[in-house]
Amino acid sequence: MDRQKLIAKNKKAHFDYELGERLEAGMVLKGTEVKSLRLGKGNLTDSYARVKDGEVWLLGCHISAYPWAYYDNHDPERPRKLLLRKKEIKKLGGKTSHQGISLIPLRIYFKNGKAKVELALARGKKTHDKRQTIKAREHGREMARAMKK
Repeated sequence: MDRQKLIAKNKKAHFDYELGERLEAGMVLKGTEVKSLRLGKGNLTDSYARVKDGEVWLLGCHISAYPWAYYDNHDPERPRKLLLRKKEIKKLGGKTSHQGISLIPLRIYFKNGKAKVELALARGKKTHDKRQTIKAREHGREMARAMKK
């Protein structure tokens, strides 16, 4: 049985990007980062992943410093290596080399005691696409209100 505990969610990703294929990756973390994540101190806003030299790195992810660490606390904004199979990394490297496709983290969670990050291949939305998303959301809300009455 897979038990998952959600730590951080990238709420703007669904609004700013058209999300495609999703995959799960492990994270290489220091001890203080794991403890801080267990306290729920992770933030994925403005973070992204990049394939560099045959490895995948998570950049821009903020994991707050662990408050009870006496010394050797981690840098909150440091790049973190993601653990994927070589075949998956090659596939991602090929897809992200195309114009306009990027790797966006959607959420960080613990799965069976291990820190994981869910990544998605994404293409940025244009302003008019965002307006359509807002219009669809408003329409859904109006329908829900009408159904409620």
